[in-house]
Amino acid sequence: MNAVTADHFSKKPEQGVVLLGDDRDPVERVEEALQCLPPYDPSVHRMTDDKPPFLYWKIRDFAHAYRSGSTTPSAVAEHIIAGVEQWSNKKPPMPMLVYFNADDLRKQADASTKRFQQGNPISILDGIFIAIKDDIDCFPYPSKGATTFFDKIRPVEKDAVCVARLRKCGVVFIGKANMHELGLGVTGNNPNYGTARNPHSIDRYTGGSSSGPAALAYAQQQLEQMVESPLCVPNLVSPNSKNILESVKIGKYTEWFHDVSDRDISNTCEDALKLLCSSFGCQIEEIILPELEEMRTAHVVSIGTESFCDLKPHYKAGKRTAFTLDTRTSLALFGSFTSTDYVASQRISITAPKIPESALKSGESDYVVSACLMRFVLAGNLLGLPAITVPVGHDKQGLPIGLQLIGRPWGEASLLRMASAIEVLCDDIMNN
Repeated sequence: MNAVTADHFSKKPEQGVVLLGDDRDPVERVEEALQCLPPYDPSVHRMTDDKPPFLYWKIRDFAHAYRSGSTTPSAVAEHIIAGVEQWSNKKPPMPMLVYFNADDLRKQADASTKRFQQGNPISILDGIFIAIKDDIDCFPYPSKGATTFFDKIRPVEKDAVCVARLRKCGVVFIGKANMHELGLGVTGNNPNYGTARNPHSIDRYTGGSSSGPAALAYAQQQLEQMVESPLCVPNLVSPNSKNILESVKIGKYTEWFHDVSDRDISNTCEDALKLLCSSFGCQIEEIILPELEEMRTAHVVSIGTESFCDLKPHYKAGKRTAFTLDTRTSLALFGSFTSTDYVASQRISITAPKIPESALKSGESDYVVSACLMRFVLAGNLLGLPAITVPVGHDKQGLPIGLQLIGRPWGEASLLRMASAIEVLCDDIMNN
């Protein structure tokens, strides 16, 4: 076995990666990034029956559909509007968005459609629909962090930098997505605007804090079935990518890997890894991740102390009762941490749970469940390591199983390449 050391995290250039300057125009950067992908062939993996693949539409699928004239941003916008209305009227409702303006969406989509009709789309992102989480500024929508009052304290005057860059590329913004209040929870429960339930099983949590964006990802799959356009699944794993993946070594900490509520979950993930290795020649090495318990403590103390310090002025201003009960419970715990706890923490560099009926109105504070949900997240979150999860199968209840991959700092490109390969390999498994 090999222990993870600092050498594992040294910054090394990734194979097949082109670095783009931060000072470049957003449209130019998108175009340069596009050149790094394998050629797009709309005839590859064309859908031949009525059953849609588990693979979601990619940006290039929509871009091709717009440029071929098989659909328009305006047509897609109408499907989104109908979908939002359908989900909102479900019993129980599915409040994926906290702010949504159909007229504004139509206005943005119509402008994009006209650009395509005139033959001058801004970029490949033109007409691509994106919802922004409610803690990121997207003018003219307020940013509340899914609270009931933050917009009154801090009005939104302009887009966040990331939103401004996307807007410059022609992105169409759907609205603000629901979330756990202030991101201080991992279930996505929000009594203020309603809880974005798990679309795969509506009596379960979606997870959080990004519950709205997670639910919207599934809603996109249903949207794809509504849009009348030939569906194709581009293979993002080029021959060059295959050569690169052959040199990849995957570290696996078996004890941590199998620390799940049902061994079938880890077995499914292990099967996906074996399939990846047999298809691309990747190697799996046994590793040890030391001090996971210390990292858990450091993670809670660091985030908790910083959250409490940031929100303490609002407490003093009489806003304590404006927060949900579970947020107040969390902040009460965080406020008990001492400065010594915080300094010490800085030196230490499951399937979805069901929703209790009472939690919908009052919120829920269950630190045992939260700890279980966070046990595979905290290491990457605390250490700043990029991570991605990709669906690889279903459990006995039909819920999707995700395999998480954690990379070294700045290793996003390798993670995306590997996740794309797994996604393609596991597509047939997911459909069954």
